Amino acid sequence: MQLLNFTIIKLTICLIFGIVLGYLANIPFATSLYTTLFLFSLLLISYLIANKQFIKTIWFGILSFITTVSIGILTTNIHNQKNFQNHYTHQISLEKDSIKTITFRVREVLKPGNYYDKYVVDLLRVDGNKVRGKSLLNIEKDSLQPVLKVDAIFVSKTDFKDLIHPLNPHQFDYKNYLDKKYIYHQLFINNESLLKVSSNTHTLFGIANNIRAFINKKLEPYNFKSDELAIINALLLGQRQDISEEVYTSYTNAGAIHILAVSGLHVGIILIILSLVFKPLERFKHGKLIKTILLVSILWSFALIAGLSASVTRAVTMFSIVAIAINLKRPTNIYNTLAISMFIILLAKPLFLFDVGFQLSYLAVFAIVAIDPFLYNVWRPKNYILDKFWHTFTITVSAQFGIIPVSLYYFHQFPSLFFVSNLVIIPFLGFILGFGILVILLASLNILPQFIANIYGHIIGYMNAFVGWVSHQESFLFKDISFSLLYVFVSYLLIISLVRLLFKRNYLNLKLFLIALLIFQGAFIYTKYNKPTNEFVVFHKSRFSLLGNTSSHKIEVAHDFDSLTKQSNNIVKDYAVGNHIKTIEEKQLQPVYQLNNKTILVVDSLGVYNIKTFQPDYILLRQSPRINLNRLIDSIKPKYIIADGSNYKSYVERWENICKKRKLPFHQTSKNGAYIINY
Repeated sequence: MQLLNFTIIKLTICLIFGIVLGYLANIPFATSLYTTLFLFSLLLISYLIANKQFIKTIWFGILSFITTVSIGILTTNIHNQKNFQNHYTHQISLEKDSIKTITFRVREVLKPGNYYDKYVVDLLRVDGNKVRGKSLLNIEKDSLQPVLKVDAIFVSKTDFKDLIHPLNPHQFDYKNYLDKKYIYHQLFINNESLLKVSSNTHTLFGIANNIRAFINKKLEPYNFKSDELAIINALLLGQRQDISEEVYTSYTNAGAIHILAVSGLHVGIILIILSLVFKPLERFKHGKLIKTILLVSILWSFALIAGLSASVTRAVTMFSIVAIAINLKRPTNIYNTLAISMFIILLAKPLFLFDVGFQLSYLAVFAIVAIDPFLYNVWRPKNYILDKFWHTFTITVSAQFGIIPVSLYYFHQFPSLFFVSNLVIIPFLGFILGFGILVILLASLNILPQFIANIYGHIIGYMNAFVGWVSHQESFLFKDISFSLLYVFVSYLLIISLVRLLFKRNYLNLKLFLIALLIFQGAFIYTKYNKPTNEFVVFHKSRFSLLGNTSSHKIEVAHDFDSLTKQSNNIVKDYAVGNHIKTIEEKQLQPVYQLNNKTILVVDSLGVYNIKTFQPDYILLRQSPRINLNRLIDSIKPKYIIADGSNYKSYVERWENICKKRKLPFHQTSKNGAYIINY
């Protein structure tokens, strides 16, 4: 089937291109608005002329695609609240780092960190002026204080803090992640400085949160274990904040994390259950219409309760279209359905395009639709049970073809036993979800027998135990896989050409596959010869020193702590994986590093720097040496001063001021991140 023969798919591709262009190019709002209006007017005139003359021209199609690209740019600008004068950033831009009186409404409760409870808040007022926009709120943890409720309104005095990019290379960029959610600053507040404001306003997010809180309160008396209750919340309510790190890691390593994310699998099962429940309505006049309205309403209510994440929004939009088409007896094409759902979602939430869950959801579904028919027809077991397991296996493998490149790019690991966990869990997932819905309904009505709750708790417990067992087969889990964005594109090129060849074996498809294979190999060769070969890195590590020297495709790591902690090890691993480096060796810290024609002198707490045999280019200050920096500069005349994370803050500030006065370049890793020297 030629996908690009469907007009809606072409328009969706144009919309995606427009969103990417609008996000990256930062085109002014007025320009995108007037351009879109102009193009839309031309399109309307062109349509009327073509319709009157009964002639289809290529120019009408080209104009349609250009207009859709422009709509994508405009949509991106419309949803960016920074383009409007009442956004809070225009209020605070005049006086940065000043204390403001802020009124905000709690929008979302996030997973807490080590020291702070975290929330997303809607800003209502800044210094008495009405504003709009979202911010990240950090509140110091206090076991005596309850978690803030969604829709609660508070007033406090604080200043807006900038979100910062990661301080070390190739680490997860939380600032960039929040930017795509239109969150540009964060607030740090303690509980004592919060003043609650009485309000009767209820948003949809607040209502959904109250429903989830009500369900959890009803489930409390049944003594579910914490991990069991956390999985119930994830499976049926779309909330994963309470899942322990151990359980979450187990599902990730077992290749079953998608089971915890409410997506097409869950929504499809729920739609089947609801269709059976409401089937008797079809006997009445207008019964199918009423059934369709009920199905779509319940699906979107479920999506709201589940938090309207990218994956659940995609799934509910797609299955809403399917439900409407089936119950109104309209012919559907799965590719059209997927494209329509994507088009609608991206018009409403354009930056969902950059959401990992959104990308994985659509890639998995497209791969299943395209590849599964071929794999399933390779062998058709006559035994019903064996056939179901075989089809589950082919669907799982097909989905992996769709998501492997993106998954490797984001997570750098591949759970090779993914099919085991999926073969065991997915056939029973419908039963688990249906049973869970029954448990929640009975608990909400206060008529849930304890033995039924115990049975369901044991089922969830056994599922967790099985996933934990699969995840502990570490020899089948491939970690720290270097996979760049270039690899993603060439991998999909190879997969698409391979699928074309499998479906239609001819000379053209064979030629395309071989060309794709050469491009794939070329990408690996290009990456191999573009690795950093001679690079010295002063990493940022709070209270410690961590240095890396890359040469001959390996990195030698030196540090001043007993052994590499998990956090420190992750810093080095992220750098190694990002740069396709396989070998990591530990070395002792040296007082002097000779890097070809560049020299680094390390001055530690002993403060020894009296040297006469050479003149260093760089001075690295570590462990807060008690030195007179002016005297050091006068005696050895360095070209650059570096202070790592092991120094006292007051020392670093004093050194920075001295370097400013003397116009000598100064770099502190706690503010500017890791310092890299190429030699």
